[in-house]
Amino acid sequence: MTRVYLIGIIILTFLQSHSSVKDYKIGDIIDRFNNIEVYYNGNLNNVSGRNTSYDGYNMGLLYQCVEYVKRYYYYIYDHKMPDAYGHAKELFDKSLPDLKLNKKRGLYQLKNGSVYRPLPGDILVFDGNSSNPYGHVGIVTLSKGSKCEIIQQNVGVKTRATYKVTKIDNKYFVLDDDILGWMRLE
Repeated sequence: MTRVYLIGIIILTFLQSHSSVKDYKIGDIIDRFNNIEVYYNGNLNNVSGRNTSYDGYNMGLLYQCVEYVKRYYYYIYDHKMPDAYGHAKELFDKSLPDLKLNKKRGLYQLKNGSVYRPLPGDILVFDGNSSNPYGHVGIVTLSKGSKCEIIQQNVGVKTRATYKVTKIDNKYFVLDDDILGWMRLE
């Protein structure tokens, strides 16, 4: 019995030391774009406190998707949203027409189906759905041809996602049913 137990321990130790899956801890840096880090958050509903800037600006709940995009805009564009609270889907005002200023966020909104395609640095906004009622946001890192890539936080370790972009009747669509649109400074 002891010999079988020891063989089992040796095999388990070997598998763990040669595993391709890293054991991440909440708060570990797992990616970055323009030197703004993406942190591991464990699961969707994990909350580890609130991130505020040195001047008191609310960036959001630590390691959530909204916290990443607001931190990105704060450090890259020196932008603070006038209304700094809300879930991801609430960043986008569905009642506004395309190309209008969302005064609560201090950003222009482009609906999915806009005359302008998403550009690197834009915030791509997803509506809530049955598996995630809060919605989701990410920063566009690449937008070229029929592809649009985002970087995102609070989705496990897969921080990048690519979506197909198509142009129909001079309007750009990112092909995902949950995408409300994208937001930018100007």
